[in-house]
Amino acid sequence: MRGLKGKRCKLCRADYRSMASPLCTIRVQVDETLQQMQLGTVMRKVKSRGWKKQRYFKLQDDCMTIWYKSKKTDKTKSTFSISDIEVVREGHQSEVLQSIADEFPPERCFTIVFCGRRGNLNLIANSPEEAQVWVQGLRKLIETVTNMDQKELMDQWICDWFQKADKNKDGRMNFKEVQDLLKMMNVEMNEIHANCLFQMADKSQSGTLEGDEFVLFYKALTQRDDVLKIFQEFSKDGKKLTLLEFMDFLHEEQLETDKTEEYALERIARYEPSETAQTLHAMSIDGFLIYLCSPEGSIFNTEHRKLFQDMSQPLCHYFISSSHNTYLIEDQLRGQSSVEGYIRALKRGCRCVEVDCWDGPNNEPIVYHGHTFTSKIFFKDVVAIINKYAFKVSEFPVIISIENHCSLEQQDTMAQHLKGILGDKLLTATIDGRVPTQLPSPEELKGKILLKGKKIDDLEDCLNGRQDDSYTGEVSEDEDGTEFEEETFRNEEKRKGKKSKQHLSKELSDLIIYCKSVPFPSIKHPRSRPKVYEMSSFTEYKTRKLLKELGTEYVSQNACQLIRIYPSGLRTDSSNFNPQEMWNMGCQIVALNFQTAGVEMDLYDGLFSQNARCGYVLKPIFMRNVESKFNPEHPQGKDGYRPINLSIQVISAQQLPKVPNSKEGSIVDPLVRVEIFGVPMDQAKQETKYIDNNGFNPVWYETLTFRIHVPELALVRFVVEDYDKTSRNDFIGQYTLPFSSIKSGYRHIHLLSKDGNSIPPASLFVHIWITDDGEA
Repeated sequence: MRGLKGKRCKLCRADYRSMASPLCTIRVQVDETLQQMQLGTVMRKVKSRGWKKQRYFKLQDDCMTIWYKSKKTDKTKSTFSISDIEVVREGHQSEVLQSIADEFPPERCFTIVFCGRRGNLNLIANSPEEAQVWVQGLRKLIETVTNMDQKELMDQWICDWFQKADKNKDGRMNFKEVQDLLKMMNVEMNEIHANCLFQMADKSQSGTLEGDEFVLFYKALTQRDDVLKIFQEFSKDGKKLTLLEFMDFLHEEQLETDKTEEYALERIARYEPSETAQTLHAMSIDGFLIYLCSPEGSIFNTEHRKLFQDMSQPLCHYFISSSHNTYLIEDQLRGQSSVEGYIRALKRGCRCVEVDCWDGPNNEPIVYHGHTFTSKIFFKDVVAIINKYAFKVSEFPVIISIENHCSLEQQDTMAQHLKGILGDKLLTATIDGRVPTQLPSPEELKGKILLKGKKIDDLEDCLNGRQDDSYTGEVSEDEDGTEFEEETFRNEEKRKGKKSKQHLSKELSDLIIYCKSVPFPSIKHPRSRPKVYEMSSFTEYKTRKLLKELGTEYVSQNACQLIRIYPSGLRTDSSNFNPQEMWNMGCQIVALNFQTAGVEMDLYDGLFSQNARCGYVLKPIFMRNVESKFNPEHPQGKDGYRPINLSIQVISAQQLPKVPNSKEGSIVDPLVRVEIFGVPMDQAKQETKYIDNNGFNPVWYETLTFRIHVPELALVRFVVEDYDKTSRNDFIGQYTLPFSSIKSGYRHIHLLSKDGNSIPPASLFVHIWITDDGEA
């Protein structure tokens, strides 16, 4: 290989460059606060009002891991990483700590909130000063990790592995420890080859590796021949990429023809670790690899991470991130109701949350899954949390979908809480005081909270002052409330020949402006003039039926009115349906159970990962026109129909994690599957062969090809699995993104866990080529 110097492996005849550098530790100044955390602290861990137990917490020397154990038994030991923490909340900012607020002052309490669906850790320190040590210390460490660049993350990962492999904690590793390390790192390596790398790295000839020597061993182990091959195709001398050579790579391979010399110089300055190379305006293989692993070398178009779509269209022209039974963080029969569900959803960019309201004690409405054993929370607490978190992630409007089962008195209480807590954020009138002919835009409704629910009379009557003081209306099965817990009651009422009716509070009704719930019109009796502020809600099954009955008419109606789809009440395990088929029909508010991980939520996160994760994604132009004839079952008839060819060469994977709860010493046999989700004609999947015993650096060089007929609606999901001959393959990681956000050329795909969290440095390396039928 050109450009490599150093020892040669007799087994594989490969050369290795000298790349030694100091073993990295977290780049943070260990001040007095962190020193106190490293000494350790006894605090109370709280799970409920009746469960409060002492635990000994200690920050490890790496400043990246918290270790804790039982104070009494000295046996129960657990750890969590700083990178697992999303935020630290001070005081009684969890339901658990609120329940013991009369016992412990807020100054001694704090909550550690983890990423994903992992439960919170509620702690009580022995003094306010002790609590502040941990709150401020953890926040400092979280900020440090958040600001790490790709190289720092990789260096920290190397450091973590060194500490795991160094069993006797003497700062050195012998060859036996190195062999154990290789198995821990998911790689099966020939002992002769492993020993060759060990001897090459053991510069001191001490029979052990330490510090710089371990880094050298790791760099040799992770030599990226796939990247080196690309590097040498563009490097004239095989040692560096000149400015012009790097420009050639950007233009010819990455198809980034708009990139200037100024841009290339900025990337060399940002990613090249060698000052000498930077002076020469050149990029070494190390800098080239760092660039390819950076966000700019990612498959996801960095421009789509920003707010890049037109936000001045009517609300019905957007797909809107929406949650079903938002208050639940478990199943729908016995699960826990918690305001934490609203916090998690809103922090993920969710813009439509659901609140199921029932009569509670002392005229205080409660929220829970009615007629089930789920726990109950107060409506006022839900509204307070929505008020606090509504616009932390996105400034665009939030819709509260009310499923109202309350008496008139408690409906009045709901209205009072909504107005009193939300204040000016709550939309209580049309934005111009007139009856709308089209819905306002997200831009016009910035910072506003809209209420969705049943309303007395029409909006025109409210604006003109023609309205009754009370109202009794028939509840249609097409409206919210056709959930499983209601069906038994409703069927019994039908058997008795009764009709289900509900009294509506005028005070609550007056708060419904642009989202009035109405039954969906039947095919036999369609509405003559649909009102833009009216919307219908029904289950996934009814939606599929409507598509068959209405076809293109259903898509065109969704161009002028909002519609909400939710999972069947028979999904008592909080499972989800495939949202893609609903998006194919232009349905805007497709509500899923956010608490349940799986392919459905992967698709959800994939669609809403664009446009600054603001929770609004502009629908394709052929879905925004009421005259549209688009039919997802027969897309060839749409204007501008032109299929796209997608070619994906799966080159390699890097540092894949082990399958949880796998047998000790087992190593994954990875395969990669690419799945296309879109209109029925575009649904497809292909996969590579599996690689035996190598989750560390498997190489495929296999090409998968797809033909996509409606690229504007397509999502692409990359899945890595551990192949198993006798049972179902085990999930390793995935990444899902809109087809329109894919970048061409050589790209890294940074994999996510089943919960949607990053699992650095696990990645795929691919080459993307996109053409249409008009290209050669």
